Amino acid sequence: MKRTHKNTHNPVLPLDVFIPDSEGHVMPDGRLYIYGSFDDREDVFCSEKYYVVSTSDFKEWEISDVAMRGEQVPWFNDPDAPKYPGIDWSHPTPFIQKMLSEAAAGKDDMKEKFEKAGEEEKPSLLFAPDCICRDGKYYLYFCMSDDSEGVAVSDDPNGPFTDPVQLPCGGIDPAVFIDDDGSAYYYWGQLFSHGVRLNDDMRSFDRNAVVDDLVTEEEHYFHEGSSMRKIGDTYYYVFCNIEHGKPTSLGYATGKSPLGPFTYRGVIIDNAPCDPASWNNHGSIECVNGQWYVFYHRCSRGVQQHRRLCIEKINILDDGTIPEVKMTSQGPGEPFGPGEKIMGYQACEVYGGCFIDIDAAYGEKLTKLTAGSRAVFRYVRSAHRFGKIDLAASGSGKIILLMNEKKAGEIIVKDGMVTKSRFAAEAGEYELTLVVESSENLEIFEITLQ
Repeated sequence: MKRTHKNTHNPVLPLDVFIPDSEGHVMPDGRLYIYGSFDDREDVFCSEKYYVVSTSDFKEWEISDVAMRGEQVPWFNDPDAPKYPGIDWSHPTPFIQKMLSEAAAGKDDMKEKFEKAGEEEKPSLLFAPDCICRDGKYYLYFCMSDDSEGVAVSDDPNGPFTDPVQLPCGGIDPAVFIDDDGSAYYYWGQLFSHGVRLNDDMRSFDRNAVVDDLVTEEEHYFHEGSSMRKIGDTYYYVFCNIEHGKPTSLGYATGKSPLGPFTYRGVIIDNAPCDPASWNNHGSIECVNGQWYVFYHRCSRGVQQHRRLCIEKINILDDGTIPEVKMTSQGPGEPFGPGEKIMGYQACEVYGGCFIDIDAAYGEKLTKLTAGSRAVFRYVRSAHRFGKIDLAASGSGKIILLMNEKKAGEIIVKDGMVTKSRFAAEAGEYELTLVVESSENLEIFEITLQ
């Protein structure tokens, strides 16, 4: 697959490259590398392979060849391999108890999923990884669909990663961190978090030294997806967060030791409005050329899968807090300017049942638009007055245009042709929202402001 892709907006990668669970690291060569799982299945999250994404400028992206395959892991499906417990489903957390209760009441279909967890035969799926460099070697920590965890090694940050070794633990979502004194730490867990200091070989640890419940659901809204960073003398534990009711947020807790205790600080970003089916989030934070960013994913196509890499700038305040940021269409680049095409699939928030789906001509489109649907594009900017909007669409309908939630115009589309357009806004930076007033199979491919 090795290829390059030029783009500064969200989602940052080509439309056929779905990399969620993103761990961003600036490696010794100065490039930013992103390690994540790879969605290419319709039935489950993730797949049986990893790719690595890198950039030096947030403008041109390089996607590696396959960095590792699940079939390389010798202990998977080996009945004689050590088995370490993952989640204890017999002791569900309050969040899981709530999900099971709602399922029993017929509000969702999760009951069977949780009751059968751990029972079915699993393919060799590779779930969320993390990677770090030490002494010229790159250590890729990974987890699999049988709850096993391991580490593979490469001389190159892009891989291929080989010689996998099983770690003495079970679960998902590994994270790795090297402290200023050279000590390395390993984190993992879903519903229950764990951490331990790695041995000097970076490929083993003492099971008796594991610290459990570093962050918890009850105290920190922890769900899964551990990630560790250090800023100054403070350790930042970033994780998938359920404070808003579902595990769609990235939250964080801070402490003065890599193994805690940690104090909950809040939400960094929530991806709930990215798609009607949005369910989880997993990501990281990293400083690149003096600017901090949050790396996260958004799902698409009206399902929980097909999750995409997205990036936003964040700030670390003097008191150590990270103000929550909104999802944007602009991503790590600048706001969309006059004459620049805004693709329908770059909507960062959707409401009223609409979502992003495949399109033969445009790659993807904004579809299932009905009366009351809304699509948000953040941000657009011009040094001069806006006075015109062009729209590529199909179907028919009427759209109200809002700039920072104030009406700025309207568009009427008939059989894919714009028959009436009125739009005006003063110079400045805006959140553009399209509100559908009426629709007959209306779909939106691209928008251009002038």
